[in-house]
Amino acid sequence: MPKTMGILGKKIGMTRIFDELGNVVPVTVIEAGPCKVLQVKSEGTDGYNAIQVGFEEKKASRVNKPIAGHVAKAGATGFYHIREFRVVDPAQYKLGQDISLDSILQIGMNVDVQGTSKGHGFQGVMKRHGFKGGGAGHGSTFHRAPGSIGCSAWPSRVVKGKKLPGRMGNNTVLKKNVVVVDVRSEENIVLLKGPVPGAKNGLLKIFSK
Repeated sequence: MPKTMGILGKKIGMTRIFDELGNVVPVTVIEAGPCKVLQVKSEGTDGYNAIQVGFEEKKASRVNKPIAGHVAKAGATGFYHIREFRVVDPAQYKLGQDISLDSILQIGMNVDVQGTSKGHGFQGVMKRHGFKGGGAGHGSTFHRAPGSIGCSAWPSRVVKGKKLPGRMGNNTVLKKNVVVVDVRSEENIVLLKGPVPGAKNGLLKIFSK
C-alpha cells in the first residue's frame, strides 16, 4: 500500500464532457467522501503508521455490537466500508475528523485508483488467455480445450504459472496516474479521465500523489 493519503469513493458510472477546446473527454463519475477517521495507528503502538476511515454511513440497527463500539469512539453509528490508508505522519489526524473531497484532490493532479475488477466466473483458456483453439469442423475432436499441459519424465509435473481454465476477473487492480478532470465538492463528486477498475457502485480507493 502506498504511504500516501487518499479517500474512499463509489463508482457511479461513465460519461463524457467537453474541454475548453471542444474536445470530447471520457470521464468516470465517482462519489468520494466524506470519510470519518475511526482510528489513528502509529508505529509505536501498532507497528505502522496509518489511519482507519469509514465511508457511507449505516443505520445503527444494521451494525453489530463490536463494530458499533469501535465507531462510537469517533462519534459515528456505523459504515458500510471501513478501510485504511498508510500515512507518513499520523499525528496530523484526529479521531472523528472528517476528510472531505476538496482537502485531498485538486483539478489537474494525478491520482492512483484501486478497485476490484469485474468478475467473469469460471472461464476456459480461450476467453481467459486468448488461446486460438482447435478446428471448428465436424471432424475435429479438438475445439476449445487447452491441449497438452504436462511434461514427460522430467519434471513429471505441471509447471507453475501454466495458463489454464479458472476464475476470471474479481481481482484487485491499481490504475496509476489518472488525471482529475473536475472536483465538485458541494456534491462530493469527482471526475477522473478515462475508465477505472470495477463495476458500478463498486468501492474505490483514490490515492493522492
